[in-house]
Amino acid sequence: MTEAAELPPAPEQAREVFGDRFADAVRYAELLAEAGVQRGLIGPREVPRLWERHLLNCAVLSEVVPEGVTVCDVGSGAGLPGIPLALVREDLKITLLEPLLRRTTFLTEVVELLGLDHVTVVRGRAEEVMGTMSPVHVVTARAVAPLDRLATWGIPLLRPYGEMLALKGDTAEEELKNATSALNKLGAVATSVVHVGEGVVDPMSTVVRVEVGESPGGVRFAAKRAKAARAGRARRRRG
Repeated sequence: MTEAAELPPAPEQAREVFGDRFADAVRYAELLAEAGVQRGLIGPREVPRLWERHLLNCAVLSEVVPEGVTVCDVGSGAGLPGIPLALVREDLKITLLEPLLRRTTFLTEVVELLGLDHVTVVRGRAEEVMGTMSPVHVVTARAVAPLDRLATWGIPLLRPYGEMLALKGDTAEEELKNATSALNKLGAVATSVVHVGEGVVDPMSTVVRVEVGESPGGVRFAAKRAKAARAGRARRRRG
């Protein structure tokens, strides 16, 4: 039996969540089950639970993303949560940031195939694009790294008063508690754990929300951001 044949039919909740983009969501699920598995982007065992554990679990993140903002999905991998979020929220401008070539190749193919004109794929690490990529209102991430480490990559990409939304599992509260000191040094002014997707996914998706003040990344990253911005201006002048 092929991996594609193991992909279950889309649940009724998917029609409600993705609306006019439901057919595109189905196509994305098929791409994950086929090319995604073949290229090692997701494990074969994930195919039977693609809808509940991955697509819907990520799409409901839209409940806590403000309208009309810019978003950077850090360590986007196979496009989770960035692509499901893009399918349900065409008002957002989303950047899928991913360092590995085979993943960015897949992401580019998906974005073009699904006609996601509001999505841009960027190959690179978060620490490399700081200063060259415009700061965003919201950083998203899923299964990238422990919260304290993720914050050092994601928070410096934010605009002042932006927020990082990290999809986490059962350890969310514990991770947040352990990361408090690191988050404070990075300019966090408020943190919380919220649950989204009531009536859509069971259990509900857990999101760690980290809000920053006027200096995302704190003092240490303010200097790095300024240095990167100067280097970017110098490159543009030479160009």
